[in-house]
Amino acid sequence: MLLRLDTVSSFYGRTQILRDIDFGVTNGSCMCVLGRNGVGKTTLLRTIMGLVDKMTGTMTVSDTNLTRARTDERAKYGLGYVPQGRQILGNFTVRENILLGTFAKTGRNGKVPDICLDLFPYLAENLNRRAGELSGGQQQQLAISRALAVDPQILLLDEPTEGIQPNIVAEIGETLRMLNKKMGISMILSEQHIKVARDLGDQFVMMDNGRIVESGDISELTDDMVDRHMTV
Repeated sequence: MLLRLDTVSSFYGRTQILRDIDFGVTNGSCMCVLGRNGVGKTTLLRTIMGLVDKMTGTMTVSDTNLTRARTDERAKYGLGYVPQGRQILGNFTVRENILLGTFAKTGRNGKVPDICLDLFPYLAENLNRRAGELSGGQQQQLAISRALAVDPQILLLDEPTEGIQPNIVAEIGETLRMLNKKMGISMILSEQHIKVARDLGDQFVMMDNGRIVESGDISELTDDMVDRHMTV
């Protein structure tokens, strides 16, 4: 198992959000995290990255215990994070935003990694442009590039298709498919678009009220599960 959470709970202040999560990701797979808004999907990804106030239980990556590790230490073990809403720095250039990702990488040389330039030609041609001038889809490409600059073995993506026009959703989906299936980067994908989840996922977990209530191979994700746990 590449990443493993055992009986993990997490808190913001005194408020418990996640409750006794058992969760695993195998090498080279894509795990989809599903559920309505507010059920704990974002907190699950933030817990893995060490961005919550308190975590109990155990987290391992490649059998290394990272339960007490800081966020930057987790990144050095190969965790790359694309947060919800992208959170790019609008006053920084495209180049500067991508290079922020390299700070968690050993042996950084101050250069934008080739993978970012090859995947996203528009970014490669506009490295000196202010990130705030990019469209929503281009900013999402930039957020993915920043996470890839960590040289991750696991890429965590929090609703990467949210608020993006359909043709760009398709492009991002194909990019993620290539990173996962051809380049072997494991993924944890929080997603509201069931079609995207079914197209990209190998396994899924369905969350409700801070707990995992359904899990299995993506082929076992039924319309009934979607209706019960995702329909508003």
